[in-house]
Amino acid sequence: MGEALLSEFATEIFVPVCAVIGIAFSLVQWVLVSRVKLTSERHASGSNKNGYGDSLIEEEEGLNDHNVVTKCAEIQNAISEGATSFLFTEYQYVGVFMIGFAILIFLFLGSVEGFSTKSQPCTYDKENICKPALGTALFSTISFLLGAITSVLSGFLGMKIATYANARTTLEARKGVGKAFIVAFRSGAVMGFLLAANGLLVLYVAINLFKLYYGDDWEGLFEAITGYGLGGSSMALFGRVGGGIYTKAADVGADLVGKVERNIPEDDPRNPAVIADNVGDNVGDIAGMGSDLFGSYAESSCAALVVASISSFGVNHDFTAMLYPLLISSVGILVCLITTLFATDFFEINGVNEIEPALKKQLIISTVIMTVGIAFVTWIGVPSSFTIYNFGDQKVVKNWQLFLCVGVGLWAGLIIGFVTEYYTINAYSPVQDVADSCRTGAATNVIFGLALGYKSVIIPIFAIAISIFVSFSFAAMYGIAVAALGMLSTIATGLAIDAYGPISDNAGGIAEMAGMSHRIRERTDALDAAGNTTAAIGKGFAIGSAALVSLALFGAFVSRAAITTVDVLTPKVFIGLIVGAMLPYWFSAMTMKSVGSAALKMVEEVRRQFNTIPGLMEGHAKPDYATCVKISTDASIKEMIPPGALVMLTPLIVGIFFGVETLAGVLAGALVSGVQIAISASNTGGAWDNAKKYIEAGASEHARTLGPKGSDPHKAAVIGDTVGDPLKDTSGPSLNILIKLMAVESLVFAPFFATHGGLLFKIF
Repeated sequence: MGEALLSEFATEIFVPVCAVIGIAFSLVQWVLVSRVKLTSERHASGSNKNGYGDSLIEEEEGLNDHNVVTKCAEIQNAISEGATSFLFTEYQYVGVFMIGFAILIFLFLGSVEGFSTKSQPCTYDKENICKPALGTALFSTISFLLGAITSVLSGFLGMKIATYANARTTLEARKGVGKAFIVAFRSGAVMGFLLAANGLLVLYVAINLFKLYYGDDWEGLFEAITGYGLGGSSMALFGRVGGGIYTKAADVGADLVGKVERNIPEDDPRNPAVIADNVGDNVGDIAGMGSDLFGSYAESSCAALVVASISSFGVNHDFTAMLYPLLISSVGILVCLITTLFATDFFEINGVNEIEPALKKQLIISTVIMTVGIAFVTWIGVPSSFTIYNFGDQKVVKNWQLFLCVGVGLWAGLIIGFVTEYYTINAYSPVQDVADSCRTGAATNVIFGLALGYKSVIIPIFAIAISIFVSFSFAAMYGIAVAALGMLSTIATGLAIDAYGPISDNAGGIAEMAGMSHRIRERTDALDAAGNTTAAIGKGFAIGSAALVSLALFGAFVSRAAITTVDVLTPKVFIGLIVGAMLPYWFSAMTMKSVGSAALKMVEEVRRQFNTIPGLMEGHAKPDYATCVKISTDASIKEMIPPGALVMLTPLIVGIFFGVETLAGVLAGALVSGVQIAISASNTGGAWDNAKKYIEAGASEHARTLGPKGSDPHKAAVIGDTVGDPLKDTSGPSLNILIKLMAVESLVFAPFFATHGGLLFKIF
């Protein structure tokens, strides 16, 4: 079959070096961001203002209020403290779960062979001897903990960087929109590269350490590595759900009382929920998204490695070809590094209208360069011809076919991103139609928004379907796994533009709370509007990759559980299918109600403060921000447990009591319905949000006929945005974790389910 051109030694060097380059680049970006000081000393000296010779808006307008810098620093500290406090509280609960679930993994997998320490015949090649199940149980537990810790670390570091950069973005907006854009984007890049590089490095080190025990038993080695994906996604679930409930409880409470009832601007310092709202942007959209995309990366890598280990790569012990998924991610870091320079160094942004094109160019440039990178790494990293395990058979695959599998995933991601943009940005007719429907009130706004969300599912689903067909035709389930990796190969750039959004949103909030001039707020609003679009694109990427990852994991589970066919006409499978399709609705109901319950408490508290604190509405008294932060924290921690339990317990209950065939049906049903709901929910919420911003900005004649702020159409748009908040930031993004997590959990526990599962059917 031939060998890869890249030697094993070169692979051993290339992967960690790329990871280290990614970490080093993120640190360089952080140093550049840190040059913006949260003090007024540097621009007090006349000619060389702020250390760079740029004039400030305040000085142009004859103002020289250095107190504004102090206010920005105070607000940033309050947001950072609130976010850190929430994450530490959340991680205490998650830590208990992590230890408990790790013990469960060890006990369940260890019991497959009765905790025997004797070597066993391999699952797929009975002629060879593999390590005992107890060894796989131990190392699966270790890899689960590694994945969980890396996921938690990814979310936490992202949040710290975002809260470090938000006020700095606000201060740079005083010098120009281009300066503010660069600070926000560089801060996003710090998170993107840290997460991509850390995920790659930890996985690479784990594989090499596990090799010391497993030796030539690559089947057992990469089966144990699947715990890494499970750990990453289980932490992401709680991060996404908990953070989503937090941010939307505060946002809904702040909007309903502040904008609709009291008719005060967004992020007005008189609003008691305003700090909690800004904290929520960081714990939900930054920490949650970071853990989510790390989970997708870890799972797609693990799915590809499991299938490859029982294919010719694993059988022939071809280490370079075996690590092909990691080579893709390594090249992705280098490509994203080059792409980032186009936004921060090669071109300069001078006007508001240049922000969005600059972010879109990031997606296009990274995709084009990555296509060349994939072709190169496929040429040197895999043999010209090899075999891939395909449900009991070995399928012959050419290296150019594998390149097409990765490429189709990469370009499908770009298509999903731009379709998402079309349906959620206010420059195009779908969102403008939603905004226009506000003329007749909130009801028509809601109807138009729901219709838009349902329609926006069509093209992404076709893109995913074509990706699945092409990649499966060429390289079976391995093809689907690397297609998902292709979609995630530019994860550093994707995360950079995604994290840019909440940082810009916070920057606008800080500008409003610090009482900065209208011109500065116009600049931060422009940054924020572009950030809303990038956030929607990021969610599209996450959902699309989740569909491919889940299918790849599903294929690995079916193979590992020794299921020959999944026949939907058999009762065992069909009951699983219909229950699985119901689960995303149940999960969405729980998360939506959780946001509603938390928001109810927030609304009552904000109303209470406006009614009982003398001088608050007039701006003579300060609101009690801390109480609102506590309400969001307590509610989100309490409310995240039931949805999390639903996702984590379903595979265990179904596998133990109903067996692997029913569980296969559950996974298929959840995948099919979950993807549709996730896309429509995210896009509906994004469209409502930008319809409101379209009216508020009043940039066109049409928009001005619907405005200004406080008009009836604007109030209808605010209500639509409020309804859409939990859809786009809690339920929608969390659903992609549901379908991935159930699949990877089923794969990890597959040996136990195959041996001891189906208790009810055995009894009857």
